[in-house]
Amino acid sequence: TKSSLQLVDDNGDENKERGNWSNKMDFVLSCLGYAVGLGNVWRFPYLCYRNGGGAFLIPYAIMLFFAGLPLFFLEVSFGQYSSLGPITAWRAVPLMKGKSCLKNYSKSLSLRTGSLSNHCSMLCGDLLQCHHHVHTIFYFFTSIGAIFRGKLPWVGCDNDYNTLNCSSLFNECISRAGIITDNGTCVSLKYLTEDELSEYNVTGNLDDEKWNLTAYSDPFRAARKSPSEEYWKVAVLQEAPSMNDGGGIVWQLALCLMVAWIIVFFCLIKGIKSSGKVVYFTATFPYVVLFILLIRGVTLPGAIRGIRFYVIPKFERLSDPQVWLDAAIQISSLSSAAGGGLTTLASYNKFKNNAYFDSLFVAIANCCTSVFAGFVIFSVIGFMAETLGKEVDDVVDQVETVFGILNLIVQLGLVLPLLPTQQQWPNARYLLWAILFFFMLITLGLDSQFAIMENIITALVDQYPTVLRPKKKYLLGGICIVMFLLGLICVTRTGGYWVSLLDSYGASFTYLVYAVLECVGIAWMYGARRFVNDIRCMVGDRWVDAMVFYWWPLNWCCITPGLMTFVLMFNFFDWSNPEYNGPYPTWANAIGYLMFMLALIWIPINAVYQFIIADGDLYQRWKAIVNPSENWGPALSVHRLEAYKVHVNHGTTMGGRIDIDGSGRQATISPDYFRDLDNPGYDNNSRCELAYIYIFINSVIEDAFTTRGSASCCRCSYLKSSNDESHALGSAVVLSCLVL
Repeated sequence: TKSSLQLVDDNGDENKERGNWSNKMDFVLSCLGYAVGLGNVWRFPYLCYRNGGGAFLIPYAIMLFFAGLPLFFLEVSFGQYSSLGPITAWRAVPLMKGKSCLKNYSKSLSLRTGSLSNHCSMLCGDLLQCHHHVHTIFYFFTSIGAIFRGKLPWVGCDNDYNTLNCSSLFNECISRAGIITDNGTCVSLKYLTEDELSEYNVTGNLDDEKWNLTAYSDPFRAARKSPSEEYWKVAVLQEAPSMNDGGGIVWQLALCLMVAWIIVFFCLIKGIKSSGKVVYFTATFPYVVLFILLIRGVTLPGAIRGIRFYVIPKFERLSDPQVWLDAAIQISSLSSAAGGGLTTLASYNKFKNNAYFDSLFVAIANCCTSVFAGFVIFSVIGFMAETLGKEVDDVVDQVETVFGILNLIVQLGLVLPLLPTQQQWPNARYLLWAILFFFMLITLGLDSQFAIMENIITALVDQYPTVLRPKKKYLLGGICIVMFLLGLICVTRTGGYWVSLLDSYGASFTYLVYAVLECVGIAWMYGARRFVNDIRCMVGDRWVDAMVFYWWPLNWCCITPGLMTFVLMFNFFDWSNPEYNGPYPTWANAIGYLMFMLALIWIPINAVYQFIIADGDLYQRWKAIVNPSENWGPALSVHRLEAYKVHVNHGTTMGGRIDIDGSGRQATISPDYFRDLDNPGYDNNSRCELAYIYIFINSVIEDAFTTRGSASCCRCSYLKSSNDESHALGSAVVLSCLVL
């Protein structure tokens, strides 16, 4: 018979109901795969180019240390301590459940107000992520199909989809002793009169047919498009001229969409047990391919031109506020913080896992990946500029938007057959390059897709465990089918317009709101001191008592929410309606604003709902919704007991009751725990204060004049003796300031 204190079952799971990661690497690679995506491979290098090259690394590093790392560590610790998904974890501060609800509105309209709409922004992000998969899967199978066709379909200007503006036509015409005339046709020089030759700045002798084309320029140079770009727009997207034109579904893309969701379903069919093994390949394979591309890329002609644009700093750009705004948004999106995904992934950790080390490792590795990918991308861009006869500026400026990023993928697909040599296709080496490259892009997206789907599933199952946990596979299948049907709008002839609309309104701006609310909810309402002691329960005193650890609560209380609020306000006042192939129609902008409102409206709705259902007078109701629920705390009874003792020893309280477990069931507790206590662990007075700011500054001063031991004693004494009786009033003031 197993002891009642037995923590690990035969499968290695500490939490038998929810399950745990099989080992630490499952979690680390899942987080790394979730955080690393297309934004690392292209968006970051582009922002470096646009914002001063190497100089952009300065605001990027500042935003990383003041915003990215604190948010990442906060979410991971929050999820691991509670072992709950992004909705139920906010038992810590019931008022903030609406914050998770605004991230979670696609799951069910029949749920109660606390989870009435699930994953609005995550829905938008999921559709965008899967839409990217659709095209990479399409190009992957197209590359394989090239075995039977003899060449890649986006190479050359002799394909059915090519127009007179295809870039290769100019060089081909010149090689045949001709020029492109004003009507876009190639005419042999020997058939032109002297006046016509003079008009095109061509000199030479008609008798011996020797021509000087130095002064001649392509009349359609500005309109030229590469074969891969024309293939993307005409053959793949089959894009309509405007959003009002409508158009049917592109069946090839619809099939790829179906394949994408089938892959997601089978990889998640056993939850984290299956996805945790898949990421061993999907999270590491991109690094192998990127390294191979780097070795080959830096040896290409013109590669140094692209790398110069990437690394040469332009320090004068640092005075532009837009540079700092881009750095903050990029850090927020790259770290994947404030989206709930990290909370979900960490909730499957064992309670004693070192969340501190894992958070720092994954966040820093994520940012290093961006810098590394920049060298890969810009070496190839330099080669593209050399091959197309353009400046690096012209190549980079074409890929600023979401679809520009995808077009870069197509442009890279054009380069792939040229990487080893420029011999005639077909050649097995060229096919291998194309297949490896697009398969790498698929794996980049799959990891993020796994985490997003697990986020949705976990939030629902944790909300209704009795009903949904036994039917988790059916729930996963149902959501995959719903997401497939919703995604069909993105594979129509107007799909490009919808994807750009989703990206502009539903999947970027709101994450800044989430970041601010998380910091306010945890550091000010739940209490920074209490949260630090929650972390102490998991990682131990050695990490938390280190002087450097005061950096984190200092950021959570002030610096991180302040930076995010500044970026949010700057974004708000600098807002302009997005465009794609020109301005959006009025009805499309209206839909965009509606998506944005649906992502935010559940915050006040949930606050009002929680206030109404609470008991007592106005003040008592307010205290109830800004303090933890009774069933808040670690999931297992043995960990609740440990947490209770740690909090008592360090001057705070656990927040929840210790005589119940995380599921609300009655737990058997030794009478010794209740000795001389009126309340068994449950304290409705949270610790929301500016004490940590004082402690951090005061500790630096004390350490300058005293020994480390005596200073530590002073800090410990202060932590135990300080009290905050004005928590509820302080929380109201903070919330009022945010509303204003």
